[in-house]
Amino acid sequence: MTDSSLTKWTGRDDGPGPEHARWHNRIQAVDSTQPGVALLGFASDEGVRRNQGRVGAAQGPAAIRAALGSFAVHHDLGLYDAGDIDVVENDLDGAQQRYGNALAELLSQNHVTVGLGGGHEITWASYLGVRAAYPDARLGIINLDAHFDNRPGAQATSGTSFAQIMEAEADRNTLVSTMGVAEASNTADLFNRARQAGIGWMTDDRWIIYPGEAGRAVALLLEQADVVYLTIDLDVLPAAVAPGVSAPAAYGVPLPLVSAVIDHVAASGKLVHADIAELNPTLDVDGRTAAVAARLVDRLTSAARARTW
Repeated sequence: MTDSSLTKWTGRDDGPGPEHARWHNRIQAVDSTQPGVALLGFASDEGVRRNQGRVGAAQGPAAIRAALGSFAVHHDLGLYDAGDIDVVENDLDGAQQRYGNALAELLSQNHVTVGLGGGHEITWASYLGVRAAYPDARLGIINLDAHFDNRPGAQATSGTSFAQIMEAEADRNTLVSTMGVAEASNTADLFNRARQAGIGWMTDDRWIIYPGEAGRAVALLLEQADVVYLTIDLDVLPAAVAPGVSAPAAYGVPLPLVSAVIDHVAASGKLVHADIAELNPTLDVDGRTAAVAARLVDRLTSAARARTW
């Protein structure tokens, strides 16, 4: 299905039996007949390079798997690894389309999918897969990010995905909300573009001061959407929590607030796909960001428990 074969998983081994289960001894190749949680990596930093960011995010999927391997498993859901899609010879558009095709196939098998980035150019790739799998659904997209990623451009970058999505969805009543926007990191032009495109937002400081308002905004989107795609750019978190990103946050949103949104979305039963973006292991400190990313992936498995197959 994918460019890279199933990664060899490793981790702590406390013995046989479900009472000792960890991700590394539960994960397996995709089973098309048994739905569960399927991971799909996007080993790319071509979009970050084009966006003048610090490269290294292509190593993100491997770092997340390495951090996740020893996490204990407390459920009997199927855990699958569909491998990685790689960018070959700087062909980002081709890799995004291959990722979308692979994701649509996993979704057609009724898996809840989690994307492992890679730069935030994974968002356009994820959108292609979700829309292909749910062509007639009213789509809701929640972007937890310090940036709108709605820059105009002649070519795709890590900062153009939402401009691409809103253009593709121009004739649909699609719901998009960006939470954690840092005013200092987004120009007035980007705020105007978000307003004109119908992208809702909440700034990082307002989210912290008014968490109840954030919860109501998420609840409204969940109520109105048929299916939901959640994308989490790790640079929404404070730099002390997530230093291993291209653009560490000077302010950032505390991890418990980000986790609360994940839990809210997962509990709705409408979450079909989520991804984690912008992990750059070459910039990480003591594997701190990779561990946070792995914890978020593990938390997202609750989405499958809310699903009725």
